[in-house]
Amino acid sequence: MHLNFKKIGETGPAIVILHGVFGFLDNWLTVGKTISDHGYQVYLVDQRNHGRSPHEGSLNYETFASDLKEFLAQQGLTSPVLLGHSMGGKTVMEYAVTYPGTYETLVIADIGPKAYPIHHRKILAGLNTIKLEEIENRQQADDALAAYEPLLPVRQFLLKNLYRKDEGGFGWRFNLPLLTNEMANVGREIVSEMTIDVPTMFMRGDKSDYIQDEDWEGILKLFPNAKLETIENSGHWIQAEQPKAFVKALIDFLT
Repeated sequence: MHLNFKKIGETGPAIVILHGVFGFLDNWLTVGKTISDHGYQVYLVDQRNHGRSPHEGSLNYETFASDLKEFLAQQGLTSPVLLGHSMGGKTVMEYAVTYPGTYETLVIADIGPKAYPIHHRKILAGLNTIKLEEIENRQQADDALAAYEPLLPVRQFLLKNLYRKDEGGFGWRFNLPLLTNEMANVGREIVSEMTIDVPTMFMRGDKSDYIQDEDWEGILKLFPNAKLETIENSGHWIQAEQPKAFVKALIDFLT
């Protein structure tokens, strides 16, 4: 598997960043550049079935973790910082428990190891109503999606995945049929009989309910050397809603 990626910066420690569901590496370009300016080599990666990486195989964390292992080997990265948001954070946790000793530090943005109920049913229903063979512009897609998702910023985030194909018409950067059929896998619990003792930071938005206070005891059982950073005035997409605070918390932790 050859995952699509973009590298920013040529010197310094390596940070590999994994996006969440419906995302792709372009969502992280601005934040990635800012992190690189602090002296890091930043690798922004499209996970399988997202972005410009191959749309094939299953949607599960064993596969994502295996893809990440192969990617690190291809790039010659032996002890990088691994950073993942939401689904990307679950990938990082699965990788951590499966391949210990191959990373320096972990950063998990607004997700815990616990199981989560199926999210995004309405969004998936809305996306599937958009007839790519019939729409002529992005506004028509937005009009169709608005009946299912009222928040414009969320629709804008989703529709960044809509692109014009070389042969004409529109396509999705994510594998919509697979996401529709296997979304339940995105929320599954990360379990392990071993503990992960490397320095780990969990970040959460103060307006997000993905990591709640009562979750912390369970997180520490798996990641006993973890700390929790709460970013004010932020929901689930911390890096997009509060990019300066996100980068500051990250750099403070790493240094």
